[in-house]
Amino acid sequence: MIHIDPGEDGILSYVLVTPYTVAKSRTGGVIARLLSRLDLELAGAQMIALDEGFVRAYAGALREENQTNDITLLAEYAERNLPPSGGRKHRSLLLLFRGENPCEKLSAICGHLYPEHREIDAVTGESIRDTYADLIMSGEEPGKVSYFEPAVMTPRYQKWADRDLALFADFLRGQENIIENMVYPDPSKIEQTLVIIKPDNWRYASSKPGTIIDMFSRTGLRIVGIKVHRFSLAEALEFYGPVEAVLREKLAPLFGEKAKEILEREFGTPLSGEAGQNLVDCFGAEYAKDQFFRIIEFMSGKRPDFCPPEDRDKPGSVKSMILVYEGEDAVKKIRDVLGPTDPLKAPGGTVRREFGSNVMINTAHASDSPESFERERRIVRTGENSLASIINGYLGVR
Repeated sequence: MIHIDPGEDGILSYVLVTPYTVAKSRTGGVIARLLSRLDLELAGAQMIALDEGFVRAYAGALREENQTNDITLLAEYAERNLPPSGGRKHRSLLLLFRGENPCEKLSAICGHLYPEHREIDAVTGESIRDTYADLIMSGEEPGKVSYFEPAVMTPRYQKWADRDLALFADFLRGQENIIENMVYPDPSKIEQTLVIIKPDNWRYASSKPGTIIDMFSRTGLRIVGIKVHRFSLAEALEFYGPVEAVLREKLAPLFGEKAKEILEREFGTPLSGEAGQNLVDCFGAEYAKDQFFRIIEFMSGKRPDFCPPEDRDKPGSVKSMILVYEGEDAVKKIRDVLGPTDPLKAPGGTVRREFGSNVMINTAHASDSPESFERERRIVRTGENSLASIINGYLGVR
């Protein structure tokens, strides 16, 4: 995976995951395919609910450039399936990729609309559309499509990508990052909870982030918000602030006692209880503090004791993905799939058992209560998304 700093220039393109694919909880599978087979940077992600005006402009732009059957089919699909229906807007997921030749690479992984071989045994599942799309031709009228679901939409050429990105940037101005498009029979039973797919999942091209999302999909909860986020040092310190006291309480006595045992063995001299307590208060406390600083560095890429004050509020050098899930008992359902903090103690089939390494590198975080969710969403600003500003910054230099 190519890691590009937030301000670094690069060529952008996008993948739009359709409402049907999102509703069927295929989002994780699509993301896994894209991330594991691309040398592009996932620069941004946002759940969006498109309106009639945008869809008209988008479908019209598709028709402007090309009149081939597949582009016409995509334009007609967009007009029928992307806008609201029955008075309700539908969730689509916009993924923004940056790097060299993004349109060519994304088109290859997403796949063609018209496969060369339509026999069922000839379908290989190599591309995203091979796996998740449907194209059913009429048996009575040759050449007529009776059912079409593309799963994803992505431009073939950069000029098309730039045109579409300008439309998205204009649409996203003023849009909320959290989608509210459901009316529940009993809203009092509905919770939201926060998930962070941590930096260890983004170090190289990997299907892990998508697979983790796919594992959470078995909860039946809806993703109503998503964004790529780089924790600043200040955010990480505030987010994990409560952990510092816990680490001091648990680790300081343990490692103070270990230090006492080592010194007594090394020098053959027993230490008094007062000396042991001094080791707890100095070495044990310092060890606990260092472990806390390691957590902060893991999440932000910066250690508090080495970061200049003027850089504390700047985005960090490592990437996370933040998701907001919604539904009944959302907190418990997500925590059950996540598993306990220590991956070695997590049951099989949980996220942390599958992908975690240790207590510190445990692959994902989830809110442990509705109250924690409220605190955490404020810190990471779940209502904000930088995707529009990334697009505008890119278009400004084109």
